[in-house]
Amino acid sequence: MAEARAHVVVSGLVQGVYFRYSTREKAKDLGLTGWVRNLPTRQVEAVFEGEEAKVEEMIEWCRRGPAGARVDKVDVSRGPAQDEFLKFEIVY
Repeated sequence: MAEARAHVVVSGLVQGVYFRYSTREKAKDLGLTGWVRNLPTRQVEAVFEGEEAKVEEMIEWCRRGPAGARVDKVDVSRGPAQDEFLKFEIVY
């Protein structure tokens, strides 16, 4: 199975609605590694690595987000996995 990496920036009402926490839990459920963080621009940024189909599933989840979120836009950059993460975590 091909491994992939996605860098995602999510815009909308995505801070203060458990977006980071929910992203971490979903990524862990999918077996992905990487990180998620809030940006000072009120966006959420994340990097996902793992099985390509699971990374795509995570991107689709980001287009909806958790209950209470309003996602207006998701910018995605894809590439090959770099195997630099051991787990998925919230970073600050």
